[in-house]
Amino acid sequence: MNPDTSNPDAVIIIGGGAAGLATAIFAARAGMKAGGGPSIVLVDRAKSLGAKILVSGGSRCNVTNALVEAGDFWRAGSPFVRQVLRAFPVPETIAFFEEIGVSLCEEPLGKLFPTTSKSRTVLDALITEARRVGVEIRASCRVLGLAPDDGRFLVLTSEGALRASRVVVATGGLSLPKTGSDGAGYAMAKAFGHTLVPTTPALEPLILGGDFHAPLSGMAHDAALRLTPAGGTAITLRGSLLWTHFGISGPLALDASRFIRRTRIEGSPAEVRLSFLPDLTAEMVDRHLINAGRDRPHHAASTELARSFRLTQAVAARLVEHTLGSDQPLSKFTRERRRKLVQALTAFPLNVTDGRGYNFAEVTSGGIALEEVNPKTMESRIVPGLFFVGEILDVDGRIGGFNFQWAWATAKVAGRALGLK
Repeated sequence: MNPDTSNPDAVIIIGGGAAGLATAIFAARAGMKAGGGPSIVLVDRAKSLGAKILVSGGSRCNVTNALVEAGDFWRAGSPFVRQVLRAFPVPETIAFFEEIGVSLCEEPLGKLFPTTSKSRTVLDALITEARRVGVEIRASCRVLGLAPDDGRFLVLTSEGALRASRVVVATGGLSLPKTGSDGAGYAMAKAFGHTLVPTTPALEPLILGGDFHAPLSGMAHDAALRLTPAGGTAITLRGSLLWTHFGISGPLALDASRFIRRTRIEGSPAEVRLSFLPDLTAEMVDRHLINAGRDRPHHAASTELARSFRLTQAVAARLVEHTLGSDQPLSKFTRERRRKLVQALTAFPLNVTDGRGYNFAEVTSGGIALEEVNPKTMESRIVPGLFFVGEILDVDGRIGGFNFQWAWATAKVAGRALGLK
């Protein structure tokens, strides 16, 4: 198969998701501004681009967050993360989407969604803008291999071989494989000598052992999780928790999943404890129950929990039953029973046996080692002309639009570097 040599100076972007589309747009815009940039060709294995954009945020696409900081990412201490985020702050992200016809509205916790509440709005706008600025899109084009070629690259595809001066790998990770995420970019990077930080699912629901959770399936409430790795420092996360037939989901569980996964592969599995009362300490709860026993001695324990702590009656009853075996009036509480209930309310042990895996995970943790990529350009420090953007890098954020902001920011940095060369 003879390679297509019609434009050996083209930039080939592998992957038509959020990071790939945005990189193509920013590169083409930078080239136009500079008075004539490189030809941009985007290739994607799927017949239709952006499947992950379409399913994100309950098919509404949480484009970004009103406040994004390095601390919202698990590599929070990395100068790499801070530098990339500074290159494309949230106000510029909002302005970019306004330019391409997507107005955003803010919802609780700073989440920014398209005003249409449809992820299709975001995807269509990105594809339309990419074509407007001259990006050539080749869908249904599977990349079979990537090889060096006399100072350039040879991109082997199902439609033939392409030569390129520079290549951007925007293939994402392994999460939600039904959208096309198959980890192909990792193999390409490793073939060129890059280090891969071991990957795990992240932002996934958690599976619990035991039977405490089953009767509560479908119920949600605010809570806090305290995660303590063996021999390490504990962290506390807070948010909305959703009980399910298999365990727990909701923003709190999803945010905790990454930490739990990483501690396990690092050999220091975390102990997980749940507080049903995230605003109260154990001492405050104990004092309240003592006073309630004096003032309302005939109240059943579950009734008091529902009344004073605003737990649903079902959650309160299940917690009392599981902890004490029976629901008795406060007047019959011994000090031991009261302390057992306080412990359950503020530090309930959760037996997390597993996560639901890549099929349910919103992002992938791990990926290309940041030390091997230049944060000023997203170019490989090992292979000149090879770039990485988005989820393929060893960066993942909490739920709430942060991972999309990472995609846009890395795309902006790479696009600017590509378009000006």
